[in-house]
Amino acid sequence: MRSAFVRTLVELASRDERILLLTGDLGYLALEPFIEAYPSRFFNCGVAEQNMAGMATGLAEAGFIPFIYSIVNFSVMRPFEFIRNGAVLHNLPVRVVGVGGGMAYGTNGATHYGLEDIALMRTQPTMTVIAPADRDQTGPALRATWNLPGPVFYRLGKDDRALVPGLEGRFEEGGLQVVRRGSDLTLLAAGSTAFETVRAADLLAEKGLEAQVVVVSQLNPTPPGLRALLAPFKLALTVEAHYITGGLGSLAAEVIADAGLGTRLVRCGVHSLPDGRTGSQAYLFHRHGMDGGSVAQAALSALQKGSLNAA
Repeated sequence: MRSAFVRTLVELASRDERILLLTGDLGYLALEPFIEAYPSRFFNCGVAEQNMAGMATGLAEAGFIPFIYSIVNFSVMRPFEFIRNGAVLHNLPVRVVGVGGGMAYGTNGATHYGLEDIALMRTQPTMTVIAPADRDQTGPALRATWNLPGPVFYRLGKDDRALVPGLEGRFEEGGLQVVRRGSDLTLLAAGSTAFETVRAADLLAEKGLEAQVVVVSQLNPTPPGLRALLAPFKLALTVEAHYITGGLGSLAAEVIADAGLGTRLVRCGVHSLPDGRTGSQAYLFHRHGMDGGSVAQAALSALQKGSLNAA
């Protein structure tokens, strides 16, 4: 997704001189297209992410649209107070870009996981939160949101190859994209888990169950169409590379509770603190029940439990 993001940012910067790019001493082999095209609009702020957020606040106040770029835990968690006190409280167009959301940097260990970034950003009422699901959706998502009023957080994965079947690069108003129709249950996915969620639907289809699959690419403000997509179903599962609190699962629970829906919710995500074991993203997805097989099994278990309770 990084390559798609940078290519699109270069395109947008050619049309708007207000766009700047700041990094916390990383992005090598990713940011070069922007650096080469607009060297005077690129700033390496060093390993000083709080200062980078503060600098972006001042640049936004001066009329620019600064994008601050780092690994998700460094761009969100380390400077969070600066983002809140600067961009959020002054409603400035600072764009926070977090790469490697979830466990994309799996072998780097827990210090490089982003498992609470969506939760943090969703606490801020004016912060728009965008999480593209694959490389082809990244460009359209950025084009649709780069010039929004107020701050925006972009949560990017690292995978530039895997494409979500049925998504076809769509980023629709409100950030809700139905990639598969079904009437038995609904699966909601955010970001890098969308591919595995479609695979779970394929596995459920082999059992005679048709699952609706919705890619949720906007997590704040609440997508206005989410209630209508949840309402017809007795069972919904959310799948996210994030703690189960504060992210997509919490968003769906809030919609269900506020609307008084009769939908049962199962949250597939990270339930516990990292324990020191590391590995690839695929390995960690399996360990935490976010791979296609685990999600399908969670759905089957929930359906069976629902049938037993009804009996």
